[in-house]
Amino acid sequence: MFPEFSLRYARLPERFYLRFDPVPVPEPRLVAFNRPLAEALGFDLTTFDEQRAAEWFSGNVVPPGADPVAQAYAGHQFGHFNPRLGDGRAVLLGEVVDREGRLRDIQLKGAGMTPFSRGADGRAPLGPVLREYLVSEAMHRLGVPTTRALAAVTSGERVFRRVPEPGAVLARVASSHLRVGTFQYFAARDDVEAVRTLADMAIERHYPHLLGPERAEADEGERYLALLEAVAERQAALVAKWMGLGFIHGVMNTDNCAISGETIDYGPCAFMEAYSSTMVFSSIDEQGRYAYRNQPWIAQWNLARFAETLIPLIDDDQEAAIEKATAVIERYETRYEAEWLGVMLAKLGLAGEEEGDRALVEAFLEALAAGRADFTLAFRRLSEALQEDAPALLELFEDSQALRTWLPRWRERLAREAASPEAVAARMNALNPLYIPRNHQVERAIAAASEHDDFGPFEALRGVQAEPFSEQPGCEAYAEPAPAAERVLRTFCGT
Repeated sequence: MFPEFSLRYARLPERFYLRFDPVPVPEPRLVAFNRPLAEALGFDLTTFDEQRAAEWFSGNVVPPGADPVAQAYAGHQFGHFNPRLGDGRAVLLGEVVDREGRLRDIQLKGAGMTPFSRGADGRAPLGPVLREYLVSEAMHRLGVPTTRALAAVTSGERVFRRVPEPGAVLARVASSHLRVGTFQYFAARDDVEAVRTLADMAIERHYPHLLGPERAEADEGERYLALLEAVAERQAALVAKWMGLGFIHGVMNTDNCAISGETIDYGPCAFMEAYSSTMVFSSIDEQGRYAYRNQPWIAQWNLARFAETLIPLIDDDQEAAIEKATAVIERYETRYEAEWLGVMLAKLGLAGEEEGDRALVEAFLEALAAGRADFTLAFRRLSEALQEDAPALLELFEDSQALRTWLPRWRERLAREAASPEAVAARMNALNPLYIPRNHQVERAIAAASEHDDFGPFEALRGVQAEPFSEQPGCEAYAEPAPAAERVLRTFCGT
């Protein structure tokens, strides 16, 4: 059933990882399987067997051709550097080439206590596995670069966090699991050749244009500087997409910053409902370091840490290398602002950009904040107010005065683009989702599965999220904010 593994990472020198076979679980049961993703990866589903799949995706049986490893990495966690983290509960089975010729990692998360576990049990509770499955697949459907969920398997054992919970294993797919923290691990050990190896792998795998004929004459230092620039570009675009969806990652440590530009590690993540730029959900983010409004600048901070690892590769003259890398990091702000403005203008139905557009966007966000309006529904229902005030939009606002003042400005700006209201509405509704994985709905699905072994709510939510921009009759409740009694104000990592 599995496609052929290529084992690129497992063929690196052994200081990059520790070989580790997943620890078997007593009663593996497949509870979710992403058939479209499996087909895209090249799985042969004509021979699909659910029990065999449960054995493979739980780690009880190593798939043919796999060579499991736990990857080494370090990381800044809430600003504090830990030189040795690594995969404490995950194993990389290997890489496969998908049907489009792209290399993809397949990793098992919750596969047992590895040598990097630092005293933890190496397991995953069912709740965080289902959360990552739902939210990562929703992000994919929303057009955000992300790791993806291939399968979820219950283990038949209990794991202990705040309370005993059913155990599970997630099969995760990524363009790679190279992180800023992977580079930091070797930079902290002054292992320049290992950093060079990682940089070359990142270029070959994620930025092959840096190896094109036009760069044949470029020296190595220029290529590694170009890598830094390319990673910064992707991070700017990624975080702008997060901001446009009201998504809060919750734990933007450097070990959760992927070199590929994908969203990785959905621990205490959440989608904002009532708009507030200072919103924090993560129970472990007590100082608000990773609050919604801070995400762009934390990404820049993480990129600066990445730049530090590349200094010896960029130029033999350290001062010159620092100057070049600093210029790239400083350009991030301008790049991010352009990405963010592009995302937000598109959400407002604007195809072009004029002077004053940023102020228009900021005024709408201020109206959202003043009215305590739901972020997702306010943007979605805005398309109904193209010609006159829409009751469904106004009812989202506790105080709609700022919105009423703003709407004529917006309509006047749209009129200068001479597009029909129908065309603008279609454009907006293709970008502003109706359905997101709202916290209370995710928690309902987790509670039903964890407490009653009922995966019906999980499957229903999964089905709705597959078409986030399309109205689905009978699914109106999935678009609504949480009732007061079900509001989720704190999310937990689950590790």
